[in-house]
Amino acid sequence: MAKANKQIDIIDKVLDACYHANSNDLFVMSLMHQYEDRGFLTKKQIEGLLFKAQKHPDIPSGWLATLQATIAKMPTRDKTPPAPMAPPTNNLPPAWLEQLQQLLVHYPQHKRALFLLSKHQTHTALLPSEIAEIEKFHKLLIVGKGH
Repeated sequence: MAKANKQIDIIDKVLDACYHANSNDLFVMSLMHQYEDRGFLTKKQIEGLLFKAQKHPDIPSGWLATLQATIAKMPTRDKTPPAPMAPPTNNLPPAWLEQLQQLLVHYPQHKRALFLLSKHQTHTALLPSEIAEIEKFHKLLIVGKGH
């Protein structure tokens, strides 16, 4: 299958060479049909083709190098699930509540500070990011302003 920009299609050439080397190989025939139907192969399929092509000494090494370069350019799909979030912590720094109260003295309607105070009062566990928020607000609004 020729590409639109008139370049040599190495995948097609390697598929043909592997087919001619062993015409009974079902894997190569399957790859040929998929390549003809879809016009592309996945990274894993090209890796399998490269493995098969390396077994045949009559396939030019330049073609194999081109296949390896094609594989290297393709993205690797990572299907592992994302890491779980850190569990909420009840180990509050001792200065945290004091910082929160100072913030509320100067800004009594600060909605995020009120929300975090209500979480603390209802004994709901706070995430580490929420504790960091209060420290950030304290630095910006209290320490930074010189109150």
